[in-house]
Amino acid sequence: MSTLRRATQTGFFALFIAAPPLDLLRIDLLAGHLILFGEPWHLGISADSSPAALALTIALYFLLPLLGFVVTGIVIAWRYGRLYCGWLCPHYSVVELINALLRRAIGRLSIWDRAPLPEQQCDGSAITPQPRFKLITVLVALSMAALWAVVLLTYLLPPSLIYANLLTLDFSANQWRFLAVATILFTIDFLLARHLFCRFGCAVGVAQSLIWMGNRRALVVGFDSRRAKLCQTCDNSCEHACPMRLKPRTIKRAMFTCTQCRRCIESCEKVQQQSGEASLLQWVTAADAEQVARLAPRLQPPPPHRQESNK
Repeated sequence: MSTLRRATQTGFFALFIAAPPLDLLRIDLLAGHLILFGEPWHLGISADSSPAALALTIALYFLLPLLGFVVTGIVIAWRYGRLYCGWLCPHYSVVELINALLRRAIGRLSIWDRAPLPEQQCDGSAITPQPRFKLITVLVALSMAALWAVVLLTYLLPPSLIYANLLTLDFSANQWRFLAVATILFTIDFLLARHLFCRFGCAVGVAQSLIWMGNRRALVVGFDSRRAKLCQTCDNSCEHACPMRLKPRTIKRAMFTCTQCRRCIESCEKVQQQSGEASLLQWVTAADAEQVARLAPRLQPPPPHRQESNK
């Protein structure tokens, strides 16, 4: 499953970059209209249009496509939550990339984490922080920010113009301003605020979460609390695996920003395979999902360590 998710993320990131040059989707500010699938897309309104023709044109060529797009997104979010975020979103791909680099640099998935992750985890992952990755992390974040700035500019101006200017570094003053400001903002986002943006700053992500929370039977990560004692010998590997820094063994509303990436499930599977047990975490729907929405499973605390006194 993880291989499939990586494939969809990579493919959509490539599409995100290639869409403007291929004229699949972009706004041409110079021409003053949208380009969709290689064709100029506009309402075709003129000064001679009657009110009835104007209303019909807006309904057929703007409101109806917009409604179809919104309804499709709502249906997907209602059933699967932030599926787009975890499986397609280009920003989330960068979030996971920077997470991985930071863990190799400082042992944390975020500079705001209070304590580093264990170097050797129960799920088999073993990473020893190395200072050289600090510089690599900063350079990668800066490079990704610059890439995003250039790509976003191609969504607004002809890509042939932007990439020609990029080869010669001969941008106009306004283009330089856009690239500089966008690169700075994306660098700050990727290094300091990427999780915060995904949780509360992304309108698409927040909308998916709100819709998903309204459906108690929607797809959610469920925890088998009846076998919770198996967690006593684990180091919370499932929590360490979560890119969004969530705790998957809890109630649904505490996983408001879950992206359905399954990394917590895969981590638990690796831990339990060592003892021949099935994963305590799994995707659930319907009645099982309602249980996750209603109750937070209670984990049994580990038994106190007792030392025998020598007499």
